[in-house]
Amino acid sequence: MRDRDVRESVWRWLELAHAGDSDTLMLDELGILNGATRIDIAVINGQIEGYELKSERDTLDRLPAQRDLYNLVLDRISLVVAENHREAAEEIIPDWWGLAVASSCLGRVEVTRERLPEMNPGLDAATLASLLWRDEALAVLERYGAARGVRSKPREALYERLAVSLDLNVVRAEVRSALKARAGWRIDRRFPQYGG
Repeated sequence: MRDRDVRESVWRWLELAHAGDSDTLMLDELGILNGATRIDIAVINGQIEGYELKSERDTLDRLPAQRDLYNLVLDRISLVVAENHREAAEEIIPDWWGLAVASSCLGRVEVTRERLPEMNPGLDAATLASLLWRDEALAVLERYGAARGVRSKPREALYERLAVSLDLNVVRAEVRSALKARAGWRIDRRFPQYGG
């Protein structure tokens, strides 16, 4: 069972779950903290949900660092693991993460949900804001009258200003809106109906 097989199975599952939902954007490899890591699949609608995939051939070596970064920005997170990683993975991820197991069945990979994800209790507004491109962050600050003094500053200063000037739920909504509105955003070409 390869990563590609697990990814295809999760995509099929998500496509069915979000069929006909024009407000949902699904994409592969959403960069977090300016590319420090990437969540394998992101689903963006009224929240940002991430799916991290670990096939039989993968290791869990990077999962603790990925967990710590994902916990700062994703509303809900699910880990999809091959059976050989299940026990070790449960020791690494928090109880509020969702968990699914991928297994081979008649030449296909089937994904079985073990537990549903709960809402993330520890979002960090500045890290969440770092999902925005610099011009997007500045546009949000301008809209809320909070851009004074940071217009020419590096993007990190804009993210910090967003975090201190806006309520976390406003930052969440602005980030989701910007991600869905991006022109030329990388979405999986197999599912163009999810373009935002």
